[in-house]
Amino acid sequence: MTRARALAGALLVLAAPAAALARPATAQTTAGALAFAPPLDRPMTYRVTTRRLSREGGLISFSLVYALQWHRLGRGYRLDATLERIESDARPRLVGALTGVLQPLVGEAVSYLVSADGRSVDLADPDGLWARVAARTEALGARAERPEARAAAAMLASLSAEEREEMAVADIRALVGPANEALARGGADARVATHDGQRRITSVGTGTIPAAGGDRPLRIESAWTVDAATGLLLHERQQNWLTDPASGARTLVEERVRALDFL
Repeated sequence: MTRARALAGALLVLAAPAAALARPATAQTTAGALAFAPPLDRPMTYRVTTRRLSREGGLISFSLVYALQWHRLGRGYRLDATLERIESDARPRLVGALTGVLQPLVGEAVSYLVSADGRSVDLADPDGLWARVAARTEALGARAERPEARAAAAMLASLSAEEREEMAVADIRALVGPANEALARGGADARVATHDGQRRITSVGTGTIPAAGGDRPLRIESAWTVDAATGLLLHERQQNWLTDPASGARTLVEERVRALDFL
């Protein structure tokens, strides 16, 4: 896991084993060409939820909730995204600590430049964004009762420009169908179906999870639903399953759900 993924997944690090969402070990092109025409007159809510197996054995959930608005900019588009809030069913003490880590990003409007075909997604003003975030993080860290904010400030300062970009752009690239690399990949039995203007891609792949005694194999079940007219991701679900070698019983160790709602 890169440091950028570690910071972006800060909501989970203290609550679950250190394992990144696995990626399929084999891939093939499945989604085909996607049109891209995001609606300019409709605000949206974008929710990214991760459920992960905790040390206590139960699944805990953290959600990042974004407000989105698209604008035409030259030949392409500008997307304004604001992280409105963080939701969780974890213990209040844990939620408070982890919300503190991400607090500098809550309420911060971030603009992205998206090419006309949707294949390119970049921060509009990365230097300005990170200057604002660093200032807010340092202000929080100056308070003696917020040691987690001081840790976040130190981590932000240590990240390279590429790592900060990865942290800030990953969820938005996943939203934009033509820029979503996962939509062009799938396991050996990946399937694509189109119905009522929606394209659904499903796949099963394999990955690994670090464990004592060596990596353990995972079964990765993924499903995406894309709006064929706009090229935007409507829903994504990825589930990582661990199988007991003795009994064959399956345990869900991690799940990611992305969902887009038009307001």
